[in-house]
Amino acid sequence: MTLTVLFCVDPLHPRRVDPHFSREAAAVRDHYGEIGLIDHDELRNGDADAAVRDVPRDLGATWYRGWMLTGAEYAAMAAALKRRGTVLLTHPDDYRRAHELPGWHDTFAGLTPSSVWRALSPGGDPGDLAELVRPLRGGPGIVKDYVKSRKHEWDEACYVPDVHDLARLRAVVTKMIALQDEYLAGGVVVREYERLDSGGEARVWWVDGEPALVGPHPDTPEVEPEPDLSGVAPAVRALGCRFITTDLARREDGVWRVVEVGDGQVSDLPATVDPMDLYAHLPVPD
Repeated sequence: MTLTVLFCVDPLHPRRVDPHFSREAAAVRDHYGEIGLIDHDELRNGDADAAVRDVPRDLGATWYRGWMLTGAEYAAMAAALKRRGTVLLTHPDDYRRAHELPGWHDTFAGLTPSSVWRALSPGGDPGDLAELVRPLRGGPGIVKDYVKSRKHEWDEACYVPDVHDLARLRAVVTKMIALQDEYLAGGVVVREYERLDSGGEARVWWVDGEPALVGPHPDTPEVEPEPDLSGVAPAVRALGCRFITTDLARREDGVWRVVEVGDGQVSDLPATVDPMDLYAHLPVPD
């Protein structure tokens, strides 16, 4: 069987792959794979059938590689594709479990900073924050939604010097919600902050529970750490998702920590990495 991958379409040129993914699409084609085009804008607009209309019918089992989607958008895409005879190799439940922090946090307990969360719609009131952060130790914390932080607005919408300083916490949470606006994913998360060394992060790509590619994080493509995966691998297998990433960084005391987990279909691949170093490991359906 052939490796088949669905990429996001270029919004300005509807017959082309989005330029951000063109290098990966070329690698798939060069190795006799097949690609299809997904209209990400139509998915975000709520029209999944329009988003997949250019995908050939009866394409079979396929992977998605594109921009991030909410769990609901991914499920709608999967359903629309299934009606056309195409099945995504990552089930919607697995996508949500890897993509959103509440889905993976407890499986990685002890390997990642302790976190609490509360579901919230965009623009909503986060409610009683004292009750939310009660399980956390006092000290610095990070505020984010289920998927992303506002790290570029560090002081106003991300970092809290003490999570039990409720006035400051509410100010940061409120600002994060306002800045995320309609793109607030899932709700509010507060994580204990751990100081990391300056060696940069590693992004590890896992396929069926095995590390397929260990490389740099896209934010620090020039740095290639060599993380210790001995403690992480059992948690990845316990999570039970076929294609995920883990972002790892070394704490100041030398211990490797899981900073983030993500679905491999929507995790960015650094420009310094040869796409076939990843795609060669993606299973081809029987």
